[in-house]
Amino acid sequence: MHDLAAITALGGSEPRVDTVADVTCAEVPGVALASVAARSGQEAKAQKALAKLIGVKTPDIGRFAGDPVSAFWTGPDQWMVEAPFDSHEGLAQQVKDAIGDAASVTEQTDAWTRFDLNGGRVLAVLELLCPLDVRKMAEGDAARAAIHHLGCFVLCRSPGSFSVYGPRSSAGSLHHAIVTAMKSTL
Repeated sequence: MHDLAAITALGGSEPRVDTVADVTCAEVPGVALASVAARSGQEAKAQKALAKLIGVKTPDIGRFAGDPVSAFWTGPDQWMVEAPFDSHEGLAQQVKDAIGDAASVTEQTDAWTRFDLNGGRVLAVLELLCPLDVRKMAEGDAARAAIHHLGCFVLCRSPGSFSVYGPRSSAGSLHHAIVTAMKSTL
């Protein structure tokens, strides 16, 4: 029998947490993800089913919504669905069951990594990291941006609290860029 041990995207047995001055970057491995792309002619049906799944209206352009299952907009009639991994390990199947043939659903949990950035001067760090006008982002806003030459998503959870999703295969590079920006800014 195999004796496997789960590791985080950064290769640790526990999530990595870095603090510089009043800003913290925390690796968040406990998230299940699934992408949803509405099929041609089924957009309204897919939106209605997704809204029922997340418990609120399907997020519009540049937004995310829902709790504990939430979704953020990734493109026209496309969303990424996120939920706590412990309670939604089979999230992709749960989404597929809820949406049926109205959309294509793909497992994304191991394709992305999430870092949460929190603190009083987090906006200054994000301004150095990406070309988004983060000072205009409000709670519930989501945007796609290049960070350190990587395609990422930035979600504003609340003032002073952001999540950055980046490719898991580049977790080390993304983490390095974030911590370097923290050290440079603060």
